[in-house]
Amino acid sequence: MSTSKPCRIPSLVKKYLMAISGLVLVGFILGHMLGNLQFFMGPEVINAYAYHLHHLPGAPFSLWAIRGFLLLMLAVHVWMAILLTKENREARPESYLGQKTNVATYASRTMPITGVLILAFIVFHILQYTTRVVPEDYNQTIGESTIEVAHVQLEYFDVYAMMVSGFSSPIISLFYIVTMGLLCMHLSHGVHSMFQSVGLRNESWRPKLKLAAAAFAGLIFIGFASIPAAVLAGAGSGYLAEKEAAWANAPAKSAPAH
Repeated sequence: MSTSKPCRIPSLVKKYLMAISGLVLVGFILGHMLGNLQFFMGPEVINAYAYHLHHLPGAPFSLWAIRGFLLLMLAVHVWMAILLTKENREARPESYLGQKTNVATYASRTMPITGVLILAFIVFHILQYTTRVVPEDYNQTIGESTIEVAHVQLEYFDVYAMMVSGFSSPIISLFYIVTMGLLCMHLSHGVHSMFQSVGLRNESWRPKLKLAAAAFAGLIFIGFASIPAAVLAGAGSGYLAEKEAAWANAPAKSAPAH
């Protein structure tokens, strides 16, 4: 009686899945950064942007569908990374690995470590800015506000105040900035390697692609890190103080009738 071997994903398929999922995540990171940078355009702009995001056609299903797809891409990316790392270690003798360590970049050697730290940050980031459960008093320090959309006043959670309140903590801002540095170090190697995975990189293009990947990662870091740095420097503090005073003096809302 013959025993069937477990189905294994071919190496080329793993590389393509990792490259495609990585490309989707890079696109999300870029779009997320550009959206966040509207912080510098004032509370009205970024609050209106957040309102439209949460009121996409088909919301809230469409919003959770997008989140689910991104989480799926993240899971595929991590899974393929684990499989390829295991495959490479099994295929290369220890002596070969020792020789290659000298020429490997620091970013490539620390990809597994930075990947784990980035995953931990994603969990914290969701808890802080999506579900708003950390820190414990977070929802008591921020509240609802109104924005004008098509000349109509709409009540909505004040995202600008939320960002100022969240990044007012030096520890959280430092954690955010350091993690963005790790993310961008991860990106500098990942974007560069993505072209190799799909066969679009040769020796003549290698230095140019490496430089382009590093420049892209640097811009992403500056974009994300600029917001907590600005908040720590005092941006939005007056706005938050006024809002907190208004929320503290506002009458409590009655519970909706059942």
